[in-house]
Amino acid sequence: MGIVTIMTIAVSERTNEIGLMMALGAQRATVLFLFLGESVVLATLGGLFGLLIGVVTAQLLQFLLPSLPVHTPWRFAIISLLVSMMIGLLAGVMPARSASKLDPINALRAE
Repeated sequence: MGIVTIMTIAVSERTNEIGLMMALGAQRATVLFLFLGESVVLATLGGLFGLLIGVVTAQLLQFLLPSLPVHTPWRFAIISLLVSMMIGLLAGVMPARSASKLDPINALRAE
């Protein structure tokens, strides 16, 4: 829900830019993929930061409690990163579609 909210706010704040891009000849698909790409990058960065925090926490636990077997399976880390990318893609569909369907003239008039 957080990514959907952030992307919806981004679309509403950048309505003039979207209108200008479309008035200059940008295709609806270009605007759609621009916002989808932004949401995927946002989710991927969030996933990377989460993985970094998890790995650092696991290493800290291993340092503090040497008898505790702590291991970070990289296969699961990659799967979790792919899942975060998919979540970003799915969460960005609705805001990206609304951005691509804006009328260029009305978007340029918006404040």
